[in-house]
Amino acid sequence: MNLRKLIRRLFIAVVVLVAALAVWSRAGRRPPDTAANLNLSEVHSLGRDTGNGNLLGIQPYMLAADYATEARFHQKLDGYLAAAREKGLIGTKTVVVFPEFLGSWLVVTGEKRTVYEARTVKEAATLIALSNLPSFMSAYLGARARDRMTAALFRMKARKMADIYQRVFSGLAKDYGVTIVAGSILLPSPQVKDGNLLAGDGPLYNTTVVYGPDGRAREPAVRKVFPTKEEQPFVSPGSVDDLPVFETPAGKLGVLICADSWYPEAYRQLRRLGAELIAVPSLGSAKADAVWQGYSGFPNPEDVDPADVGHLSEGEAWAKYALPGRLPESGARAGVNVFLRGRLWDLTLDGLAFAARGNEVATYRGEDGSIVNVWIGR
Repeated sequence: MNLRKLIRRLFIAVVVLVAALAVWSRAGRRPPDTAANLNLSEVHSLGRDTGNGNLLGIQPYMLAADYATEARFHQKLDGYLAAAREKGLIGTKTVVVFPEFLGSWLVVTGEKRTVYEARTVKEAATLIALSNLPSFMSAYLGARARDRMTAALFRMKARKMADIYQRVFSGLAKDYGVTIVAGSILLPSPQVKDGNLLAGDGPLYNTTVVYGPDGRAREPAVRKVFPTKEEQPFVSPGSVDDLPVFETPAGKLGVLICADSWYPEAYRQLRRLGAELIAVPSLGSAKADAVWQGYSGFPNPEDVDPADVGHLSEGEAWAKYALPGRLPESGARAGVNVFLRGRLWDLTLDGLAFAARGNEVATYRGEDGSIVNVWIGR
């Protein structure tokens, strides 16, 4: 066989392979047939309505299929808000708080059905990479994070994720006439401009956006300051000095994303800015009864008793060193800490929820979807 024939055959083989990959990648991109289920089993409320508004924590029970399309994602979250309204928990001074990473799983929206049926997160990520190979390789080559594959997946889908997140949460805030702390989403160099969330081209940040009753995103986007050890290979930290406070109909609102609520310097920043309310969106992956192993990714603050590490349970540690224990030093009147619940591939998500109002603290345990409301005192 001469060289010319060999090159021709290799070229034909590559063309066939690329064509087959293109056909495979486009096939099966239809949403699952199963209907969305709220799995709403609990509605809790702390205090009584005094006309000062409320912090309304939503802990949605999410499955991979809930992210298949924008419409399914919207329908799922709208269902919880509709249930809260039926309970009389929605008003003009309501601040709704969704959990951490709720928007990050939009990375799987519009993918092949086999992605939602995968057994593990790793398997789902591999399928996404293979079925978007040219875009993934471009993002992979441009990634500078230690975990280049994870960074590449989120960078590849960033603009689509940001657009869906913006439309869904903006629409919900406007439809219900409430302020929404929209959980969090992982995006490159996110910013809020002219009432819209935009994804940039820089490092990835775990970010929360606050939407007003008019549906507009409020500046600035909140960046997580203390990413955990598991996040650090692909998430960049924000600065505690950049933590903002937002004006809402219920009062000045501060937002601390999950682990940020463990650090006293974050509360000092919010106190300096006059925060009256604190929202803490969290991701629930550690069992409440598991032994607490200490702070993840950063040194323990000086006020942490070393004897508590390896002795307290996760739930006890959250109660002592996160929002319930640190709310008084913030000067805020009320706070709520909510967790994502559900099953996303091989991840089972639950976690305690906390509501705090003055000297009152309530802890709620559960595995299904739930609503945790705090009436704001005078």
